[in-house]
Formats: sequence, C-alpha cells, structure tokens
Amino acid sequence: MESVAAVAVVDTLGRVTGWSEGARLLTGRPAAEVVGRPAADLLADGLPGGVQAAGSATVALRHRDGHRIELAVTACPLAGPAGAPAGYVVTAGPSGRAWAADAFEQASMSMSVFDLQQRYLRVNDAACKVLGVRETELTGRFFPDTVEDVEDNRGFLRHLRQVARTARPVRYESFAGAPALNREHLWSIEMWPLRAGDGAPTAVAMAAFDNTEQYWARRRLALLNKAGAGIGTTLDVVRTAEEFIETLVPGYADFASVDLLDWVLGAEEPPDLPDGGVEVRRVAHGSTRPGNPGAALGLGDTEVYDPDSPPARALHEGRAVLCQAGEPEFVRWLAGRDTLAPGGSRHRRGVHSLLAVPLRARGTTLGVAVCVRLAHPDAYGPDDAVFVAELASRAAVCLDNARRFARERSTALALQHSLLPRGLPGQAAVEVAHRYLPCGSLAGVGGDWFDVIPLSGGRVALVVGDVVGHGIQSSATMGRLRTAVRTLADVDLPPDELLTHLDDLVTHLAGDGSGAEVAELGATCVYAVYDPVSRRLSLASAGHPGPVVILPGAAARFLPVTAGPPLGVGGLPFEATERELPEGSVVALFTDGLTDYRGRDPHHRDDALLKAFDVPAGTLEARCDEVLKAVLSDQPCDDVALLLARTRALGADRVATWDVPPDPARVAVVRQAATEQLAAWGLAETAFVTELVVSELVTNAIRYGEPPVQLRLIRDRALICEVSDASSTSPHLRRAQVYDEGGRGLLLVAQLTRRWGSRQTSAGKTIWAEQPLPGA
Repeated sequence: MESVAAVAVVDTLGRVTGWSEGARLLTGRPAAEVVGRPAADLLADGLPGGVQAAGSATVALRHRDGHRIELAVTACPLAGPAGAPAGYVVTAGPSGRAWAADAFEQASMSMSVFDLQQRYLRVNDAACKVLGVRETELTGRFFPDTVEDVEDNRGFLRHLRQVARTARPVRYESFAGAPALNREHLWSIEMWPLRAGDGAPTAVAMAAFDNTEQYWARRRLALLNKAGAGIGTTLDVVRTAEEFIETLVPGYADFASVDLLDWVLGAEEPPDLPDGGVEVRRVAHGSTRPGNPGAALGLGDTEVYDPDSPPARALHEGRAVLCQAGEPEFVRWLAGRDTLAPGGSRHRRGVHSLLAVPLRARGTTLGVAVCVRLAHPDAYGPDDAVFVAELASRAAVCLDNARRFARERSTALALQHSLLPRGLPGQAAVEVAHRYLPCGSLAGVGGDWFDVIPLSGGRVALVVGDVVGHGIQSSATMGRLRTAVRTLADVDLPPDELLTHLDDLVTHLAGDGSGAEVAELGATCVYAVYDPVSRRLSLASAGHPGPVVILPGAAARFLPVTAGPPLGVGGLPFEATERELPEGSVVALFTDGLTDYRGRDPHHRDDALLKAFDVPAGTLEARCDEVLKAVLSDQPCDDVALLLARTRALGADRVATWDVPPDPARVAVVRQAATEQLAAWGLAETAFVTELVVSELVTNAIRYGEPPVQLRLIRDRALICEVSDASSTSPHLRRAQVYDEGGRGLLLVAQLTRRWGSRQTSAGKTIWAEQPLPGA
C-alpha cells in the first residue's frame, strides 16, 4: 500500500480537516482517528521546514502499526477571505528515493550499478538470478574478477570503461551466455552515467534486456525468407534437396539430411507407404563437423528405418517428431548410426536433440528430413517443430515440382525419341548423318524432328521440321506432322505441292479443333528431294531456315530459298527452289535451335555457323560433332535437329533410257533392248520378270497414254523400271473377272515386284516398279 497517493486538508492552525481514502490506505489510520488532530502528531521526526508555505518536501510518517513511511509531500494553499490562506491541500506519495529503490529491485530486467573503477555497487534480483549469485557476493568486487572467461566479456568491460570515461550512454547487443542459464541469449544492453548534484559522474548503471525470443523469431523469419529465395532455383530433385540442406546447416542444425522414397527419383506413380520399416535413399546431407552420427549414410545409399525410429514415425504419422537426449527412441537411433559408421560411440559425443519432419506435398509423402543438434546449445522445442514443419512443407513443394518436371521431361523425351526415326532407311542417293539434342533449359523437350524418306526412281526426301513450344504437347504435334509428311511423300508430290497439302491439313485440323495446338504453337518445315540421276535438289520451306550447302572444294554458304509462311497460316503459296549439285556436295538441314545461341546478332551468328561448317572433318558424323561443339553451349536453350546429307550420283553406266514410238509393234524391240541391258549389268536372272514388267507398262502407256513414251532402267540398290508418258491419268490396280480378256497385267506386276506406283511429273506421269537385285 506504500505506493498509493494520499490527500489531506490542513487548516492554518495545523489541524487535519480532511482525510482521503488514499490517506487511510497509506497510513492505516481512518478519518475519524485523524480529523481534528494536529498534523504533527502523524510525523515520525517532526515537521520539516517549508511545509507551511506552498512547496514540496520529504517527510517521515508513522504508520498506525508503528513502522516508518517516507513520503514526498506537496502543499498547495487554499485561498480564504481577502485572499488570506485558509489552509493547505497536502498530497503525498512514496519519496523519489523510495520509488527508485523499489523500481530497481523489482525490475524484470537485469540491472547493475558500478563505480567508475568497474566495481559492483548494486545488483537487482533479476541480475542475481542471471548470474547465479547473491548481491552480497558481488558488491565491491571488480567486474573481471567475477567472471570465468574474461575474453568473452571483454566487450562488456570496454563499454563500462567508455561510459565512465566519457560520461555518455551507450547501447549495444551481445549474444552471450550466463552462468545460471543453459544457453546463449541475445542481450540488448544499455549503460548510462549516474551523476552527483554538481553533474559530475559518480557511477555507471547498466540494464540488460533479454531479446532472445525476438532474436530467434527473427532468425526463423530470415530462414523462411532464405528458403523462399534459395530452395527450388532449379527443377532438379537432388539440387533442390541440397538447397534445403544449405538453408538448415549451420544456422538451424549441426547436421541435416534429406532421405527420399525411392520412387521419387524414378518415373513411377507414388505407391502406398508400406507399414513398418521404410526404405529411403539419401540424396543430400550437410554437417558442421565430419564424422557426426547422421552422416553414416553416403549420398545415394539406402537405409531401412525401423518402425519406431523418429524418421519412420514422421513418415507414418505425417508430422514432425521431436526427440531429446536420454529418450529411448533417441538412444536407439544413435545406436543405429554407430552400426553404420566407423568410430562407434564417439559419434554420440555432443548429440542432444533431433527433429524428423516428413516431406509432404499435395497430399503425397516424398521422404523425410532429419535435423540434429550437437554443438548448438539449445535443444529443439515445440516451436522448432512447428517452424521446421513449415520450412519442410516449402521444400517439399519444390521437390515435388522438380519430380513432376523430371517425370514430364522423361515422358516427353521418350515420346520424342519414339517419334523420331530410329534407323534411317538404306538408299544410295545420299550418305546421311544426324543429331538430335533436347533442350537443356527448364522449358523442356520441344517438337523438332528430321526424317529421310526413300522415293521412287532412287530419289530421296530430306525433311527437317520444328513445332514451336516445349513439352508433351509439342512432341505429340511433331509426331502428327511427321506422319502427315511421310504420307504425303508416299504420294510422291513435288516439295511445294507437298507443303501446300500439309498446310491445308493443318488448317483443317485446327478448324475442327483436333489440331488446334498446331495453329496455337506454330510449326515450320523444310522439304527437299534429291535425284541422284539428274543430281538436282528441289526444296521448299514453310517458314523454316534454308539449308547450308558445302560444294566440293568450296566454302559453306546458305542456299537461297523462298521461305513460305509457317504451317497453318493458309492462303499463301509455297515456292520450290532447284539447284544442280555436283557429286559429293553436303546439304545441311537444321532447326533454329542451332542458330539461336549466345545472344549474337544475326549477321555474326550466321558467319559463325558457316565457319563451323567449314571446319575440316573426315566423315559426316565427325562434321556433326564439330558443328555442334562450335556453335552450342553445354546446355542448349532450344531443341536442335541437324541432318547432313552428302550427295551421290548414278552415272550413265547405271541408267539406261529408251524413247518408245507409239506403236505396239515396238514393244518387242524395247523388251529385247532391256534384256540385253540386264545381261550387260550381270542381271540376267531378273530378265523374266523385267520383260513382263516392261511389256505391261510400255503397252499400257502406248494404248492408254499419250506420247512421248519413255522407258528407263535404273540399277540402284534395287532394279527400277520406269515408263513415262504425257498423260496425267494414273492406272488403278483391279482384280480381273473370269471372262475378262485384260486387266491382269498390273496385278501381275504388283505380285512379281517388291513395290510399284505412279507419280505425277510436270510432263505427265511415270509408272514405276522395283524388284530386288539377285542376292540382295
């Protein structure tokens, strides 16, 4: 009750005329006992001077039970008639010195007072609890003599001396321990000078505020921010786990590990978590010192956690599991570390706390993270379990994103490779080499493709295309376009007509919604046909880069091509370009992933590409490697498809041509000429079938076609018989009825040869048939 303020009224004769409830509580005397009596009767030492007049003073009262009360008293005069004083209103409370002493002792913060030579003068109760000693054991002692480690407290002593010397207050923070505390605390320390009446400094006061909880709250928030910025910078599962470890060690744990279920590293769907023991694979760990217990497993190693171990419990229960030194499951877990690593129980030294937290994302358990403290003095507590669960949930989402990306990329790669040609078909027109490199960026696999398609007459089609975009959708679209190109190539259309039909197909597909992705993504294609007999290359482009041509003995150069619109635009024509190439020329078709690199401008980029193609190389395979090495980084930012073709020529010794007069009587003459040519080639074994084919095709051309009629035999990897005429009407295979006199000729041709067909030409049509060479 001594801290309660009181009010009394005293008349000019010194008698008490008013007594407040606060005065009763302060002195223990009721109003009936005091009012009317002299105020001096309440004093313990008599009335000090100056109270009769307006002002303040410190007086000592005698409580009703006899103990002494020091009060700060203020007297205010009451005006009477003619302005003369009629009495005084006296207010009283504990004295300034009493208040100061009370506040010093009862303060919740640690407070001390030192003289100017750093000797203890006063220590409050809070400081005694922190230091673990009584005030009497410190009073009068030099500060360095009261601490065990002077070096750790050198900063505190330096600041004490600074305030004593400069008489200026200081404030600083110190992360240090205390004898009576079991861990280090963050102290916010203030020191200020105490002055005498003349202003000279006489002592130094100190107050230490314990900001440990705020400090750890800030540290946890900083770790969360660090995790948000530092975890998941790549879409790689192992690297993401390593980033999680880098967040935990050393700030939050002396050892930490990430152990994932085995299916996470593959492409399988997540299985149900097995009951009992759980097998995991370690993908990342970190430690502040070598040889600690958690590091028994190496990266990539597997372990089966016992059902009652903290990690297995965390996996099964879906929550963080906290263990402290001395608990049975903690002891068993440490013993398990000793059996896995050399050194035995020495690994247990200093281990006192463990947290195991499941890594769960989108309802799926991916694995478990284990945090261990050794050198860190604080044991993990419930707040740490909540915090690390939040941190682990963020890391788990990043791990799951990386897993999903890896799975989608693996699926897209598998789809891409299944849609690309696995082995190029045999043909004699060109020697080919090819490379396909998937995108190395986070965008994923794209829709680049290439193809080599044998055509009739020993010709070959070279195709390279690119579906804009990345992922499974692009790969699927690429597969549809590649199939469409092969189908149209089988019709043996010229390049510009083929691209026109392909563009119409994409437009129609987009119109009915089944091919909308093609129009949305965009696609380009270049289609080229090389004829080894005429040595002419005919090609057309649908928004695709033109090829590079390296003629024998000449430098590489771009082949000028009129680039048409990308596929699906519709309404614009495609133009074919023709060039005659000497034998041994190299034609390079590629996607724009080969040219969009290193951020160079187009001029320097094209120059660098041409220089790469000019690098001498013995084989096409070696030239592919040299080009890619010269122009690409380790991780290409886009898919790259590269197709190299070195041209060959079929000379006059392998081609025989006859102009046939439109007279059926000339068929026998032509048949005989063909037989003689086969004998000259050493192919007499094929004469019977060839005579039948020549007779049927030449007779049909004379009878149903238009002159001029021409027969051509080509000795390639197969024996090819071609008959051309000026009519555009193509024959159709049909089955003759029993009494039909004709209609069986083409059926016999189809049965006796390996394949046959027709193609339109600028001058009419060509009917052809192939038969294998003897022994082929």
